[in-house]
Amino acid sequence: MAEGPYPTRRANPRFSFFADAEVTLRDGTGLRAQLAELSSRGCYIDTLEPIPVRTKLRLRICDGMSTCELHGKVLYMHSGGGCGIFVMGVLFEEMDAEQHSAIDAWLRGLAGHPGRAS
Repeated sequence: MAEGPYPTRRANPRFSFFADAEVTLRDGTGLRAQLAELSSRGCYIDTLEPIPVRTKLRLRICDGMSTCELHGKVLYMHSGGGCGIFVMGVLFEEMDAEQHSAIDAWLRGLAGHPGRAS
């Protein structure tokens, strides 16, 4: 894929990170999700149901050993190539020290594996 005239520069690198997640919408609706990428400010999630842009949600991330629950907002959504999967970019909202610590621990582990950053 050709790059445009302006290279993408990220303030916070993203890393491939596959973990189970649960999304809870404000009305209490729960959805299963799969995390695909993680940064210190947000993540990409895949779901079977679309979540509209600007929707606020609670996200519970479980990687088998650790769990982190935080609030976020959907920044964008698109279909995953007609496979019945929807991909959402989620921006994390304000995090407390424990949430920062959990995300930072995952990112430190991911940063030690070459080729996982984007």
